[in-house]
Amino acid sequence: MSAQAPSKRLYIKTYGCQMNVYDSERMADVLAPLGYGMTDDPAGADLVVLNTCHIREKATEKVYSELGQLKRLKQAKPDGMTIAVAGCVAQAEGEEIMRRQPAVDLVVGPQAYHQLPELIARAHRARGERLAADFAPDEKFDALSTERNPTGVSAFLTVQEGCDKFCTFCVVPYTRGGEWSRPAEAIEAEARALTAKGVREVTLLGQNVNAYAGEGGLAALIKRLARIEGLDRIRYTTSHPRDMDDALIAAHAEVEALMPYLHLPVQAGSDKVLKAMNRAHTAESYLRLIEKIRAARPDIAISGDFIVGFPGERDADFEATLQLVREVRYASAFSFKYSRRPGTPAAAMMGQVAPEVADERLQRLQALLEEQQHAFNAAQTGKTLAVLFEKAGRHPGQLVGKSPYLQAVHVTAPDRMLGQIVPVKVESAARNSLAGVLELETA
Repeated sequence: MSAQAPSKRLYIKTYGCQMNVYDSERMADVLAPLGYGMTDDPAGADLVVLNTCHIREKATEKVYSELGQLKRLKQAKPDGMTIAVAGCVAQAEGEEIMRRQPAVDLVVGPQAYHQLPELIARAHRARGERLAADFAPDEKFDALSTERNPTGVSAFLTVQEGCDKFCTFCVVPYTRGGEWSRPAEAIEAEARALTAKGVREVTLLGQNVNAYAGEGGLAALIKRLARIEGLDRIRYTTSHPRDMDDALIAAHAEVEALMPYLHLPVQAGSDKVLKAMNRAHTAESYLRLIEKIRAARPDIAISGDFIVGFPGERDADFEATLQLVREVRYASAFSFKYSRRPGTPAAAMMGQVAPEVADERLQRLQALLEEQQHAFNAAQTGKTLAVLFEKAGRHPGQLVGKSPYLQAVHVTAPDRMLGQIVPVKVESAARNSLAGVLELETA
């Protein structure tokens, strides 16, 4: 059966993490057979999907603000518009969404988006179920084809979902459920299908990706995927320090395709705060773990996550976080003010930090992290890095690629090098990117 030409327009807005980016791609895949083609303009869309994130309160309120704007677009559209809310906000606040914004036609949790075709058909009828939040992850993946339509040479690949860690600030265990791992055979089949369509780099995704529970764990899965011809680069995110085992550390030294970049969130440098967060690691154990990882792969770049202003955080606790950052020397990091999430244990904790105090701490932390990121980038100047060219740059004759350390690299290069991995000599560094020349031109 030939593919149906797009007859309807689909607009998807994605909030939050890489898992949501992956889910949005799969939503587009399952809707394509219904005649939906992508558009960048919500005003002209027949179906609008907001794929939401529930991590921070402001992100949730942005969804409701967006829904208000979509309601006006829907009312002004003669042919109508179907509005769907997907993702973690849908899972956590499905009934509330329908109450607050009646313009929403259906709500789809992260384990049920493969039901979108059926739900849309129901929504087009005057009656029918509008909520589909609960679904087992194995049923979701069983219902999805391995056939995907990647838009470039890099792709996300979900291998694990959910979380059993129950950090006191986090809603993931309640919105994504407990930890569940896909069979290695299914992951390999999807990776092979992606590679056959030109993908050369995959990022393995999971809320706690290094908790992957297939035979041999994540290290064995990485080695299995590294044997796929044409799959030259493998990354994974996001990891938890509790699940960083010796086999995975060794894989960074043993597997050439595994990139020397590790996102390993610590969240805080104070043991008191870490205990209140229920992180189940200490600052010292995290630092020793970093030492082991760097002993296995000395050139590895470390990235992290931080939360400042957590309930009960004192000046001394925050200073401990700054000290940990100085010791680790991060190549990049994400940092946020603590945001109260209803239903999480931290929301009811005593000692909520004043917003102005949290603001000042965040500015100090980000200044230090940005200084370290710039220093790491500057240290690449004069080196030759293997760059995977992914897209055209903003300037004529320019391509943008990705270094092994996940930095954007800008190079003057011919279009025929798109999709290739090429040696580039780095000539300059900015805070978020590098610039260089083709090594073959400098030889």
